[in-house]
Amino acid sequence: MKKLLKGFTLIELMIVVAIIGILAAIAIPNFVKFQCRSKQSEAKGNLKALYVANEAYRGEYDTYLTNTTAIGFIPKGAKMRYSYGVSGVSATTFAADADSNTADLSNDAWTITEANNLANANNGCL
Repeated sequence: MKKLLKGFTLIELMIVVAIIGILAAIAIPNFVKFQCRSKQSEAKGNLKALYVANEAYRGEYDTYLTNTTAIGFIPKGAKMRYSYGVSGVSATTFAADADSNTADLSNDAWTITEANNLANANNGCL
């Protein structure tokens, strides 16, 4: 009588482990990059809110403000990854900045101007 063997050989198991390792080597860097980009959305969203608040103030008083709290811009949250400020203010111009204050974003910096131009001055997601 023939003996029926069931199961996987060591070679088959090693091939499966190698394939999983290759897939993980491809997927993990992409995951880290997408995670970093999602953290940058905090800066983008808050700078757009700062732009809208400053434009509303300018519509009322014909000038921009340098003090972000005076126009009602006070970001809240336990995990604020950026610090915000306004510079280059005159009656017709302003620039708002968001600078990362966490190590995982590696000096990431964003800027928005009175023309609603949002720019990444220093990309921390490389």
